[in-house]
Amino acid sequence: METEAQRLLSLRASYRTERGNRNAGTKADETDVSANGKGIKDPLKMVWRRGFIRLVLVSAIVWMLLILFALLFHLWSCHSSISFLSALCKKDSKVLGILDTMGLTTKQQHRCSIPLMDDPDAIVIPKRTPDTIPKFLKYVLEDDQGNANEKSQPLFGGHQSWKQRENSFKLNTTMKVHCGCMKNGGAEMEAVDVKYAKKCRFVVASGIFDGYDTPHQPYNISLRSRKLFCFLMVVDEVSLDFIKQNVTVREASDGGKWVGIWRLVTLHHPPYDEPRRNGKVPKILTHRLFPQAQYSIWIDGKMELIVDPLLILERYLWRGKHTFAIACHKHHRSIYEEADAIKRRKRYARPLIDLHMKIYHYEGMELWSPKKRTISDVPEGAVIIREHTTMTNLFSCLWFNEVNLFTPRDQLSFGYVVYRLEEFKFFMFPNCEYNSLFILHRHTREHSSVVEWVKSLDEFKGNKTGLKESRGGLGLWTPYPGDLNSVQLPSVKRTSPAG
Repeated sequence: METEAQRLLSLRASYRTERGNRNAGTKADETDVSANGKGIKDPLKMVWRRGFIRLVLVSAIVWMLLILFALLFHLWSCHSSISFLSALCKKDSKVLGILDTMGLTTKQQHRCSIPLMDDPDAIVIPKRTPDTIPKFLKYVLEDDQGNANEKSQPLFGGHQSWKQRENSFKLNTTMKVHCGCMKNGGAEMEAVDVKYAKKCRFVVASGIFDGYDTPHQPYNISLRSRKLFCFLMVVDEVSLDFIKQNVTVREASDGGKWVGIWRLVTLHHPPYDEPRRNGKVPKILTHRLFPQAQYSIWIDGKMELIVDPLLILERYLWRGKHTFAIACHKHHRSIYEEADAIKRRKRYARPLIDLHMKIYHYEGMELWSPKKRTISDVPEGAVIIREHTTMTNLFSCLWFNEVNLFTPRDQLSFGYVVYRLEEFKFFMFPNCEYNSLFILHRHTREHSSVVEWVKSLDEFKGNKTGLKESRGGLGLWTPYPGDLNSVQLPSVKRTSPAG
């Protein structure tokens, strides 16, 4: 049995060897036939296929290099100081968006270090800037309603005519302009606060209206600045009640109210229907509420100041011999860009924003360009640093008049007044420094007004819904002495996802 099994295994092995030899011979015959001419195309196909693959690979590499070169050129043009190259850059392109997400582009800094002096005690306060033109500035104190058939309640901003508005931009040695604070127009301060403010020469001012915030205590304040500055928080009655419910309010012997370092200054009888517009009174007219102040720093109510105010004055005013300083906007340079962002984000009635911009465009306000004398037409208005000279006071008055006449979006009016008042010089500092001056807190609730959602002027007809303001923005409803129907607003492109 064992011998038989070995014989079968031997036969099976020899059979496999023979079959393998036959297969090898067949393949050799096929190769010979191919070599003899019948299959001569197969090597050419192999060469062609290999060549095609190489061609595809080389083409792909060339295309990748071209795309990479185009991307690098795009990045270079966007950061180039050459105007021709920078004009080629499309800053809202998807390419830059993708590169941003990959971290391949240099992003604008949110915060950066401020070149401050080390010690507030070492600062020497300079002499006041002399007044030149205008040398004397007076204010219209009583509301002249002109030839109105029905005399109405005096308005805080007055019934300024188009002619008066135009004349206010013409500089003279002595000038008299509208500047809010009309007699019986509202926004009256209490007698104890008026008396206290008379001693204030250096002011840090802020404001809270309609109960949207509570006071945030500044820190890093030197003992010298605590003695030198008055910290004045302007509030309306609604906000005063809200603050009393949420934080401790101390009442001094003179009747003044305090929250920490802040002296609360209550404005009775709000001058406007819209809280946003009421907030512009202390913000822009700081020199009117506190006329004895020589210097002021305004910060919005939602901000917590983290830099000594004396260091701020030295950095932004005295070092460069400036009298007015404000930060540039992070995203926008043109007021038309800012207006477009306001409409998209529903920050005010879209048709009224368009009407506001049409008036400015009709009066010659162009899109911002590098040829302009300012680095931007749009500021970050939450921090304003001023020496109260006649020129800065005049600028503040004219800026407020625009806010009073048109929309309460003061960032739109700022650049226009700069354009009209060519002699006004100011310092517009980097946005990253602006963000390093404070800590930003959220409002206690989000501001919302029905007028912000208006899409058509027809919604204002009859004012049955109460959308039309009765004491502000009257320039939007007064016949304009010019043909605005033919005005075509310049087209703008969105320059930032956040804007």
